[in-house]
Amino acid sequence: MNKQIPMLPLNLGLMAASPQAGAQEGGYRLPPAALQAIVDAPRAPALSLSPQRDLAAVVQTPPLPGIAEVAQPELKLAGLRINPRTCSSSRFSFGTDLALLDIATQKESRIRGLPRGLRLSDLAWSPDQRYLAFTHMAFKGERGAVELWLVDIAARKAGRLSAQPLSAVLTRGFNWLPDSSGLLVHWRPTGMGKAPQSTGIPSGPIQQDSEADGAMRQLRTYQDLLKNEDDARLFEHYVTVQMVLLDLHGKGRMIGAPGQYSRTSIAPGGEYLLTQSITRPYSYIVPANSFGERVDVRNLDGELLHTVANLPLEEGLPPGNDAVSDGVRHVSWRADAPASLVWAEAQDGGDPARPVVDGIRDLVYLHAAPFAEPPRVLARLTMRYAGIAWGREDVALINERWHKTRDYKQWMIAPGHLSTPPELIYAGSYEDRYSSPGSPVMRADATGFPRLLIGPDTSILLDGAGATPEGDRPFIDRLSLTTKQKTRLFQSEAPYFENVAAVLNDEGTLLMTTRESPTERPNYYLRDLTKPAARQLRALTDYPHPTPQLKDVHKEQIRYPRNDGVELTATLMLPPGYEQQRDGPLPLLMWAYPQEFKSAGAASQTTGSPYRFNSVSYWGPAAFLAMGYAVLDNPSFPIIGSGEEEPNDTYLPQLVADAQAAVDEVVRRGVADRHRIAIGGHSYGAFMTGNLLAHTRLFRAGIARSGAYNRTLTPFGFQSEERPFWQAQAVYQAMSPFNNADKIKDAMLLIHGEEDSNSGTFPLQSERMFQAIKGLGGTARLVMLPKESHAYRARESILHMLYETNAWLDKYVRQAKPV
Repeated sequence: MNKQIPMLPLNLGLMAASPQAGAQEGGYRLPPAALQAIVDAPRAPALSLSPQRDLAAVVQTPPLPGIAEVAQPELKLAGLRINPRTCSSSRFSFGTDLALLDIATQKESRIRGLPRGLRLSDLAWSPDQRYLAFTHMAFKGERGAVELWLVDIAARKAGRLSAQPLSAVLTRGFNWLPDSSGLLVHWRPTGMGKAPQSTGIPSGPIQQDSEADGAMRQLRTYQDLLKNEDDARLFEHYVTVQMVLLDLHGKGRMIGAPGQYSRTSIAPGGEYLLTQSITRPYSYIVPANSFGERVDVRNLDGELLHTVANLPLEEGLPPGNDAVSDGVRHVSWRADAPASLVWAEAQDGGDPARPVVDGIRDLVYLHAAPFAEPPRVLARLTMRYAGIAWGREDVALINERWHKTRDYKQWMIAPGHLSTPPELIYAGSYEDRYSSPGSPVMRADATGFPRLLIGPDTSILLDGAGATPEGDRPFIDRLSLTTKQKTRLFQSEAPYFENVAAVLNDEGTLLMTTRESPTERPNYYLRDLTKPAARQLRALTDYPHPTPQLKDVHKEQIRYPRNDGVELTATLMLPPGYEQQRDGPLPLLMWAYPQEFKSAGAASQTTGSPYRFNSVSYWGPAAFLAMGYAVLDNPSFPIIGSGEEEPNDTYLPQLVADAQAAVDEVVRRGVADRHRIAIGGHSYGAFMTGNLLAHTRLFRAGIARSGAYNRTLTPFGFQSEERPFWQAQAVYQAMSPFNNADKIKDAMLLIHGEEDSNSGTFPLQSERMFQAIKGLGGTARLVMLPKESHAYRARESILHMLYETNAWLDKYVRQAKPV
């Protein structure tokens, strides 16, 4: 339950609108009232469960922020977006209230002493549950700070822990010590002075070099990169932090000198500190997470005890989605030991095309304090290391996977007895949802580190989505690692969709779940499996329907075949009160996102559930049910490449077949008019939209948000395509709707955030696509949303997006005549 909490800041009002006037128009526009109501629908609070699982922090989620909030100053450096006022990562989602919920009694209690105008950013329970730490974004005029606050759980009282502001650019700025006696924090260093200012006068040309070494590297296209030495100095200023041990009274003890620490963590035993710090040289073509890094172990005085690795700047990986960094990677503490490090090292230089001895791709190492002896091999893997779930000396689960084949394996190992051979627990394809065993249930131990919840007969609990041909049915299983026998403890049953949010006891018989139905929004429940079925459930929350005006929306999970026999799934939604015989076919909005598969069997599997809540969000297509449209949400658009075939080699014919099948099905059902269907999508879905308009006449209009349309501008791969342009030029050219803009005969609305930070989806992509359609005499409209990134955040932007989409659909779909 201790997941990052989705929180949104206060709305600061709607800017005045002005009439449309072509390229000269200005101001934000409002959609019809029915769409405005969806944007402003109340949001449910977020919950964070306590370590002892008997309390939950309840964080109030406010309405969307206004454009004035989103337009705050922002620095774009080395792939980061930084708020210089607060010395933190730019964000616009904050909790506005905090309370505590008693799980046993369902009583919610207030917390005294919270800061006025709370803007809660991050929170974390102390391992002993006596305290709850959170950060508050404080503003005073043009100045701001990340403040650290502490809630005394017994007293239900909050207070600011330290007057010195935190630095939260690369991390959240604080972590609890394993013994709950205080926190390891990142302070903004005192005495650093103001951020360095550029004179605006160049000191010389910007220079970059490339030396011929014969090695091909994937250099993906990134945004917000460093441009010159002035940027580099500014970057260093904002990522430099002072590590401090802060006790529960706010008294701090500095650890060493300030440094560019990207990650710091104290070992479970509390004696050692793992630090990762960014090193020069920097780069103008990759973001900070590819810069050089030094990984060290220190004592709590900051003294260097052991260097784990000095990792160089990495400007691109070898080709392939299975490529990784050469050398040490994924360094972390072993959760069930006082001070042991674990990491992986590729045996093929990180290059999946390179042959290896005995088929071993990755070695996983274990190195125990005081780090005087050489590290020991924990595991030899034939695929890429994909993480460890720690349990105890004789039980840990280690995972490996290979993207090219979608293969996945899980092994049981004995980290305290390395001579014990590993035992295979599961092997299969990770895209085969029907066969997925689920994920091990983890539980924070007394030091706050996650551990396997191990029961009798060396058994563990597995939490799974429960994909079936009838839809997802979440489950909890008990698996004996000794006998490999499984016992199903719980599974969601129709007509509800019930998902396990947390396991509350060691036996796995007391669960916190979220339960929903098509007409009931998700609420939290306690389910006691030891009681008779009729008495197992007890409600924890009672959040009302956020859009009661759309409560009677009809939703159906439908199945239909593609022309080659691949089975496809979609969610069909119809407006409240719709009757097919009376109302006939409706205009329809289809919203999709293509996905690559290695087998037709996996592509044919059912996704979703017919029993999920009929959620109507402003972000997806369902909002237009309020305007009388039928909606086909998330129809399967699989792109399959079996065996040695690459999916994208046949991208276009498969894409067209997916769309044709979906259109034929809604027309066959009599709910959609074949001549009044629109296609839309976001990001890769926008790319799909451009291609479908270029290569079919199935749709009267397209809605393409934040997409990329010219694949030569992403020459080192995109989505799951791992071949660079120079190895698959025909594929890149054929897949680029920009190259086929002359074939687009139906109306295309392009919407893009003016400051999109997503790799590959430069705003230029939409600008050039619009220019191509316009220059060729086609019908298009380009809307650039100021201050917005890949996803749009400001209330004004969201409302304007809906205004534009509704106007486009009304003109080119609802009023369309047969062709």
